[in-house]
Formats: sequence, structure tokens, C-alpha cells
Amino acid sequence: MTISNLIVKPFSPLFQPKLTIQSNRYDYHSNKRCNFQCNKSLKRNNISTTAPLINQPSLFKDEDYKLSWKEELKRAYPFEISTQKWDDDEKFQELVDKRCVDNVRMLIVDSVQHAKAGHAGMALGMAEVAYFLYRHAMNYNPTSPNWFNRDRFVLSAGHGSLLQYVCLHLAGFQSVQIEDLKCLCKLGSQTPGHPENVVTEGIEVTTGPLGQGVANAVGLALAEAHLGARFNKPDVAVVDHRTYCIMGDGCAMEGISNEAASLAAHWKLHKLTLIYDDNHNTIDGSTYLALSEDISARFEALGWNTITVDNSQGNLEAFKNALISAHSETGKPTFIRVKTTIGKLSKKEGTSKAHHGTFDDDDVKKMKQKVKWDDREPFHVIPMVHREMQAQTDLGGRLELEWHSKLYYYQNKYPEEAAEFKLLLADGMLPGWESSLPKWSMSDPVDATRGYSGKCLNALAKVLPGLIGGSADLASSNQAYLHNFGDFKQPDSPWGRNIRYGVREHAMAGISNGLVLHSGGLIPFAATFLVFSDYMKNSVRLSALSHAGVLYILTHDSVGIGEDGPTHQPVEHLAGLRAIPHLLLFRPADGKETAGSYKVAIDNRNVPSVLALSRQKVEANVEGTSAEAVGKGGYIVSDISDKELLPEIILIGTGSELCLCEASANVLRKEGRRVRVVSLVCWRLFDRQPRDYKELVLPSSVSKRVSVEAGSPLGWKEYVGAEGFVIGIDNFGSSGPYSEVLKKYGFTEENVTQTAKSLLAK
Repeated sequence: MTISNLIVKPFSPLFQPKLTIQSNRYDYHSNKRCNFQCNKSLKRNNISTTAPLINQPSLFKDEDYKLSWKEELKRAYPFEISTQKWDDDEKFQELVDKRCVDNVRMLIVDSVQHAKAGHAGMALGMAEVAYFLYRHAMNYNPTSPNWFNRDRFVLSAGHGSLLQYVCLHLAGFQSVQIEDLKCLCKLGSQTPGHPENVVTEGIEVTTGPLGQGVANAVGLALAEAHLGARFNKPDVAVVDHRTYCIMGDGCAMEGISNEAASLAAHWKLHKLTLIYDDNHNTIDGSTYLALSEDISARFEALGWNTITVDNSQGNLEAFKNALISAHSETGKPTFIRVKTTIGKLSKKEGTSKAHHGTFDDDDVKKMKQKVKWDDREPFHVIPMVHREMQAQTDLGGRLELEWHSKLYYYQNKYPEEAAEFKLLLADGMLPGWESSLPKWSMSDPVDATRGYSGKCLNALAKVLPGLIGGSADLASSNQAYLHNFGDFKQPDSPWGRNIRYGVREHAMAGISNGLVLHSGGLIPFAATFLVFSDYMKNSVRLSALSHAGVLYILTHDSVGIGEDGPTHQPVEHLAGLRAIPHLLLFRPADGKETAGSYKVAIDNRNVPSVLALSRQKVEANVEGTSAEAVGKGGYIVSDISDKELLPEIILIGTGSELCLCEASANVLRKEGRRVRVVSLVCWRLFDRQPRDYKELVLPSSVSKRVSVEAGSPLGWKEYVGAEGFVIGIDNFGSSGPYSEVLKKYGFTEENVTQTAKSLLAK
């Protein structure tokens, strides 16, 4: 089945559609069109403060609203307001924005003090930047948080989560109410210590480990560029949004950010804006302890448009102009270095002590005095702030309506493309897609499971329009390349579905998380050798934590790779990956189990999956294996002919070692022994099965069991029991021909048979 076979169903417009095909930005306060104009005085390294972001129609035409602000501003800034003309809306807006930022900061202080926990330092220092993004720059709709064409925001410096929670609350997201701010870091709250996309609506990705968010943001921007190239038409753009990311000094130091930034520039992701909170402090002290490089120069060398803004005094105009430059850039991503003061307002400001923790009572009192807040109760919100933020919410609502109008037009003019786009937006798949997976017979030539995987991947690419991915410079070895689908490359082929990551395993995994969490229906795969999963372990863990259905294709899964030796022979990796909650790890034994693993992995879009695949060849169709049974995680491959009798011994294998179990069982059966062979292709799925099923496969009364897997024995005792025996590896492997290496560690039919006989003799 192909996409063209879909029955096209019309989108339901939210109002009578009126065609609008331009894709320029709206004014922030009305639905009038207005192009970004970059002032000629903007400079690449230091930006001037002369250019307005856009010509903004004002909310202040409402005299009652303006009068309410006048009273508030007189209280806060008596000198400034006395020197301003009341009819100068631009200057008036600057003071309103300044007061809104004061409110943001006071909510941050109140939340930390109430919780007696949290990280206020970065949040206080970056309050202007975050407020400006949510109030004036980003397109989003809090009443429809998952609207596809919204701008994406990532807080890579996840310890500053409180800043985003406050902005979400003021912007009108129902997920963060005042009560949620009061529950910061509390068990079960919607405001955890670091942002979690599965906990708080409005959070795009889960961040915390520094640098991860940078890679996620690159993935989000990559998804936008790719989908836009595939679906936009000269007369209508249905994919047109931007990605913003705030990173900190720690993110700048972590290697993943450099890997991801290198790729972003190489891919020319010009709709990506990375904002660097340059406050010169980390937990241990000043960044001068460990960092002396020029971060802006590094990003410029990578190929980014770089801008420096001094916001240590709260200069919103300079940041506004930096965004103009970012929006005007059409060939590069933009890096905005914002000089800030950590812990702004507090007596700890500018020092590492401001990074986290509460403030003493005297400090809180003085902070409130500085912003004329001293007679207000905790968690006070100026009523006009909600109205001010509502302007951006109203804009988002209008933009979403226009977008639905575009979809209506798009579907009528481009029905086949619309059918595919609609399928992706629904995170759906063509009915019967699994029937495209290859089926193998006993006569098929032998191949490694990596080879069977490659055939599965290419068959699925034809029926799964969201399948996209690549390998860390090992595509031909991993057999992870989609033939006839092109490489993602701008400007030549951004529609290509093969991603060339180069030797960047960690960024590959982090970017893959961004691709799937973009919510554009993409199903990313990321491939490398199993031993190199160590390089990307944190991102894999975040895939599971984020419910991101990334497909990890990890080949060369044992000492069976031979000559490359212990540096390339994974031993402990299967055990380590199996320990990650929710992650599904499959180690298929043949072509059938490989196809079955793909079916389960693709079906489970809310969890990541790992396919651990062999380099050495195995049969395409081991007798007794089953693609369908993979879904149960473990099943009986072969058994004694008399079903009324329990086996005397059970041989349990995975991957390329399952055939050793089967060969040994045949020898033992000829000697009259009752032997069962079990494939334990996915531990987690087997553990989830009903107790009766697990008892059926591994009867508790059969205590003589042998497991065979060319990896760490850790965890196998749970399946073989106290009287069972584990054939595994507790060393790092050896260099040599793979057959000799496997023999050295006991992975032969003879050793499995002898081990089983020893158990039977007890």
C-alpha cells in the first residue's frame, strides 16, 4: 500500500476559509502583515539598539487599560514616568515590559522561597529574554498547546525551569497555575526541578543534563526544514515555524552541544536561534576556573551567524534587534550571546552562590524594595500582566485559524500531498504497513541480522512516510540507509530522508529525540556500533524518560566481531541498556525475529527501542522462531515431542547464540533428553506478560536451565534461577578471528552441550 491509496478526507476548517498564501510574520498585536526589516546598523558581533523589532500596533488604544498601567508605573518608576509623554506608546511599552519582567522575577523568588528549593540564579538573570520571547517573539496558542505550526522553545539550561514555568503561567497555559508554582519541586507536581515534556504541557522536550537541549533544538529545526521541503508549495506554506533554545555556560562546555551546533551549521538550519546565557558562573565558581575560549568565535567558526548583546542592565531593545537579525538570516542558524547577571537583584548576584538555593529574609526584603514590591503578598500578579500576555495568545489563535485555512486550501489543491501530511500530523501509519516487512524461508541465503535489518528498514521506508534517520558514519556497515530516498542536504535535497551525522553519536541521539518530539509524525532511526552506545547513553536515557520513540539500530553486538578486539567488542552494553526503564531492547536471532522486532518497535511510538544486531551471519529462518512471538518478548522455539511431559532442562538464548542452543538441544534429544529451547528476544516485554504465560514458557518446576548470550552475565540469574548456569562474558573480549574468539569464551555447540550435561548429571 502507498500513500496515494489513502482516501482523502477534508480538513474541517475552524471558520469559513479565506485564502491567505503569504508566509510573512504578523504584527504582534494585530493580524496585519508586517515584514521583519533588519536595520542596517546591526552588526554581527555587537548589535545596536536603534531598530524596532516591528511596527507594533498598541494595546494602549484602550484608555482604561493604559490608565491602569499608568498607576502601576507611577508606583514603580516615578522618575521615568514623569519624563515620558503619555502618548508615546513605544516608550510606554518599554516601561510596561520592564514592569512585567519585575513580576516575572518576583514570582521566581516567591516560588523558590515557598518550595525551599530550586534554581533561581539563571531564571533571575534571563528574565528579560524569556519574557520577550513569550510576549513579543514566539507564535503559540496556549488554548491549543499542540498546534502543529507553533514555534518551539527549548530550555537546554534545564535547571532554570522555574523561568519557563512562570512564563507558561503568565502566557495562559493551563498546565501551570499559581498553585503549581507553589508546588515547585514537590512530589507529583507539574513543576518538577527540570522540565519534563510528559509532565507539563507547554514543555517541548525533557532537559536537564546540560547540552542535551541544544541537540534537541537542532532536531526540532531539522524536522521543520525537512517537512517544509516535502510539503510546502510555492503558493502555500503549511510548515513554517522557528525554534528557539536557551543554553548556559555548562551547555557550552558539554561536547554534545558542539557536535549538534556543527551539524546545524552544516545543514544551514536558519530558523534555529540559540540564545547563550553568558553569566560567567557555574556551580563551582566563575567560568574562568575552567573556560577561557571565546564561545562566540567557536560558533562563528562552525558557520553560525553570531551576535553579542549586553543585557546585564536589562536592555530589551538590543535583544529585540538581535532577533531581527536572526529572522533576516536565511543561510545560517543564529547564535545570540547574551551577557547577563546571575541572581539579578539579590545580594548573591554575579556569583556562583546564586546558582541554586533560597534567599535569606533580609535579601528578599531588599529585592522587593528595589522593584517597589515590598507591600505585596507572595505570588502576586499584576492584573494587566495577564492582559499584556493575552495579546500574544490572541495572535496565536489567529495564526492557528489562518493555518487551518491554509490546510483547507492545500488539501483541495494538493490532495495526495495533503493525505500524507495529514497522516503524519495524526502520528498515524498506513493500515497494513506491517505486511511490507520481509518474510524469509529456509532456503534464503544466510546473512547477519544487520543485513536482515537493512532489508526491513528499506521495506518500511516505502510505507512509512515518517521514517527518517541515519548512522554515525557507519551507514554501510550498519546497513542503515534508505535507498532511493536521498540525503537531507540544504539547499539541494532537504526532502531527503537519510541524515549524514558524521562521527557524532551523542548529537545523533539528541537530535533524534528532537525529531520525534517535534510531533510531525517523524519516526527517527539512529545507527552505530553497540559499543559506541556509551557515547550517547544519556540521550538514550532521555528518549525513554521523554516517551520518544527513537529506533536505535546498534550493530556489531558481541565479541563475534572478532579482529577489532576488546575496544570494539561490547560486553556490558546489553545489561546497561536493559537497565534503562521503558526502553525495549531486542536481540533477534534471525530474519524472522528481526522483522518481528521492527514491528513491535514501530508499533510502540511512545518508547524507544534498541535493535542489537550481529555482524556474523546467522540463518534467515531458524526453525521454530516466530516474528509474531517477538511481541511477547520470550517464547518456546522447540520442545520435546511429548507435550504431556515437562522438559528436564531449558536452554535460553538470544541473538546469534540461539542457534547454539538449538543445535545443542538436538544433540541432547538424540540421547533421550527432554530439552526445551526458549528465545528471550526482549526481556522487558517478557517480564510484562501475565504470570501464567511466563510459567508456561519457563516452568518454575524446571530448575535446570542454561542461558547463552555473548555479553555480560548480569541479570541472567533472574531467568536461569539459583540452580541454573549462565554462559556469558565477564572480560573485555579479545582480538582474533571471530570464530576463535567465540570459541575462547565458550560460545560453541560443544560447550553448551557439555554445560547442559553437567547440570543434568547433578
